[in-house]
Amino acid sequence: MKVRTLKKDKVNIITLGCSKNLVDSEVLSGQLKANEIDVVHESGKLDHNIVVVNTCGFIDKAKEESINTILDQVNLKKKGRLDKVYVTGCLSERYRGDLEAEIPEVDAWFGTFDLPLMLKQFDADYKTELLGERLLATPKHYAYMKISEGCNRTCSFCAIPLMRGQHVSKSMEELVKEAEGLVQKGVKEVMLIAQELTYYGLDLYKKRMLADLVNRLADVKGLEWIRLHYAYPNKFPLEVVDVMRDRDNVCNYLDMPLQHASDNMLKAMRRQSTRAEMEDTISAIRERVPGICLRTTLISGFPGETQDDVEEVKDFLQKQRFDRVGIFTYSHEEGTTAYDLADDIPADEKQARAQEIMEVQQEISYEKNQERIGHTYKVIIDKKEAGRYLGRTEFDSVEVDNEVVIHSEKKLPIGDFVNVKITKAYDYDIEGEVVA
Repeated sequence: MKVRTLKKDKVNIITLGCSKNLVDSEVLSGQLKANEIDVVHESGKLDHNIVVVNTCGFIDKAKEESINTILDQVNLKKKGRLDKVYVTGCLSERYRGDLEAEIPEVDAWFGTFDLPLMLKQFDADYKTELLGERLLATPKHYAYMKISEGCNRTCSFCAIPLMRGQHVSKSMEELVKEAEGLVQKGVKEVMLIAQELTYYGLDLYKKRMLADLVNRLADVKGLEWIRLHYAYPNKFPLEVVDVMRDRDNVCNYLDMPLQHASDNMLKAMRRQSTRAEMEDTISAIRERVPGICLRTTLISGFPGETQDDVEEVKDFLQKQRFDRVGIFTYSHEEGTTAYDLADDIPADEKQARAQEIMEVQQEISYEKNQERIGHTYKVIIDKKEAGRYLGRTEFDSVEVDNEVVIHSEKKLPIGDFVNVKITKAYDYDIEGEVVA
């Protein structure tokens, strides 16, 4: 018998994909810890004997990364460095049968809602009293808060409903309690996430309740920033931005993935909006919250997209001047309604179109950042790297947006807020100095 099996189990969780997956890993970590099982997140020490890979199955690149990660862990198991490899998450939910046949060395596969079942592998009990409790994998000053699961939208390119099911909101009471618990752990900023924020409450309360939820969360003492991610433009509840305007701790920031600007493409994507309707919504939001930071995400290379469609996206960006833009190349996903269409644009052409669009946004971002020079902003300190501090304004979310580079002889504690006067600006980052 190997000596390793005599030691107490230690579990390493590897998370791939989006912030919603990260929250799931944090919940799993909390349950394992409550069952007195040693757990770490993405440890490179190899002092653990069990690995859980929490996979992403959203697009081709994410699926490839997930499979490569599983194979890496399986190889470690073959070499005797690991006792068990478990796989969970969206890829496992979507392709479990195929994966079981192709990678038999994995000890067990679990879907997105199989947490109690997974815990049984560790002889652990699912503790319902830990609802909302989790072991944070982020720095302690910020955390993601998942307000709902699944999605009822029918976007033709998206496989999320296949993996995450229909929309299910968490109750307001549960979320307020969760936020209070996060603050007690030292969290100062929460990022509200869901597949679709604006649908919140329709299942539980029979009406859209995102504005009410944000108002309730803004009352939580010690919560200094609340940030909104992934809002759908169709029938956007404008009362949400009224709360944003009226509450000091709700960031003037909204992440609203629009996916395209050409009416032909929007219709083919089943987005339920036209360009004109999206522009009206954007105009109404900006009218209610002047200076709001708007982030959007786009898709290039959807089946049937023409160069005229690309030009329309570029025109849209130049006219709307979003603060932040991300772009994906289209991934042809089985099970979606778009899968019936011919994936007629080569991968290199999709990438070239994405680059063409981002070059337009890069110039807009540079111009907007130049406008920040000379202004002073409240900045949260995220980390220190290479002798300089990196932080964010209320207009920037973690990892996806701009950073503020701060040179300071004085120590700036991670997670503290400081006032920074901007002195330099680049395409995607700005620099500044701390002022009293």
